[in-house]
Amino acid sequence: MLTLDLTNAPRWHDLAPGVRVQLRPLTTALMVATRNDPAVEAVPDEASDEERAVAFAKALARRAVIAWEGIGDAESKPIDPSPEAIDALLDIWPIFEAFQLTYVSKGLLLEQEKNASALSPNGPSAGAIDIATPAKRRAKGARRG
Repeated sequence: MLTLDLTNAPRWHDLAPGVRVQLRPLTTALMVATRNDPAVEAVPDEASDEERAVAFAKALARRAVIAWEGIGDAESKPIDPSPEAIDALLDIWPIFEAFQLTYVSKGLLLEQEKNASALSPNGPSAGAIDIATPAKRRAKGARRG
């Protein structure tokens, strides 16, 4: 069953010990805006999937981050979120992974939730096990009336 959160309120997400960000809900409008972000569209066709994922995550985070805690400058003074600071935050591998897992993957899991069963590894029958015994001969046709 799909559960709708009708409040659509921002939520806090822990990305590392002592580091958390307040994010807007992952809505269709936010995803569409991110797909059309100039930084995402500027990714060259020959870029790897990983390069595309980083560009998309940064563009999404720039739109989604409202506030944060536990993030400071070189002198350990707290700083407010800015596009440059958000990009620098996602350049830290464990933070990027946590952002992907706690925020982005929630939307992707919802996409899978509409399927009746889990995805197969490669193609529609790759995960299936053949349990039928082969027929010894061809079946006879039905008699006509």
